[in-house]
Amino acid sequence: MSLSTHILDTALGLPAANVPLVLYKLAAGQWHELGHGETDRDGRCNTLLGDAPLEPVIYKLHFAVSEYYTAKQITGLYPFIEITFSVAHPSQHYHIPLLLTANGYTTYRGS
Repeated sequence: MSLSTHILDTALGLPAANVPLVLYKLAAGQWHELGHGETDRDGRCNTLLGDAPLEPVIYKLHFAVSEYYTAKQITGLYPFIEITFSVAHPSQHYHIPLLLTANGYTTYRGS
């Protein structure tokens, strides 16, 4: 069906805008880039798959958060964050949120 993500800076209580993202899929033991983009002003991105269908494979989202920290003049611990997840039911929507602070992060499967 589809894939989306969003980032909330929980320290500021605001969406994390303009964070570069790259989506990869695992095939034959190697990561292959599928798409890239950045979060909008609401911290959301739902264009990483483009017109490609969601497949029952393992995906990885790469969040380049160091650029966000630099723009906010924050010293962050993690230069990037990668969330790896498997799609078992491609007919469902997969939403992968990232809750971010300068020294930690949390993720979960959203709706």
